[in-house]
Amino acid sequence: MAISDILNAVVELNRVAVVENVKAAIVDGVSFDDILNKGLIASMDVVGESFSNGEVFVPEMLQAAKAMQAGLEVLKPHLTGDALTQKGTVIIGTVKGDLHDIGKNLVTMMVEGAGFNVIDLGVDVDIEKFVSETQTHNADVVCLSALLTTTMPTMAKIVEAFKESGLKAKIIIGGAPVTDAYALQIGADGFSDNAPGAVELIRKLTAA
Repeated sequence: MAISDILNAVVELNRVAVVENVKAAIVDGVSFDDILNKGLIASMDVVGESFSNGEVFVPEMLQAAKAMQAGLEVLKPHLTGDALTQKGTVIIGTVKGDLHDIGKNLVTMMVEGAGFNVIDLGVDVDIEKFVSETQTHNADVVCLSALLTTTMPTMAKIVEAFKESGLKAKIIIGGAPVTDAYALQIGADGFSDNAPGAVELIRKLTAA
């Protein structure tokens, strides 16, 4: 069983084939780290690049992420230590007053697929929750999502609350009305308008 078979199955959005190929690779004695990094994680990089090039779109990325996660679930029992979380911990949530989650969910899947420990707080998350969960989990990066212009000011309040609390976690923001200029304005550490971009930004901020 070649690692490329796992990667190609994810790229082809074939969840059944991903699961079968991961199982076969395990039986064949392929390195668990290779299955994870060269097969599953690498596949999402390929999909992300295809998205950036306009070759695939959000529905395909969602399918690919779900296929990758199916393979990840098969592999997880065989991973030792912190193999899945060694790159860092990421908190993500949609800010208070906003119930949109499609973009957030896609970012969650792709960041987890990139090897980070992701804690999804869901939607309509208040400022105190972001602060307390970041403290509890000693998170490296916090991702704030908003799809309504009326909830964007909450992002600025969260950035300020983090400063007042002395938290060192990096904050990145995203969502349809959000811009790079707004990120600069409120003092956030970065902005991305798509999931692959968020993964790349998190990698840069954590040097992972």
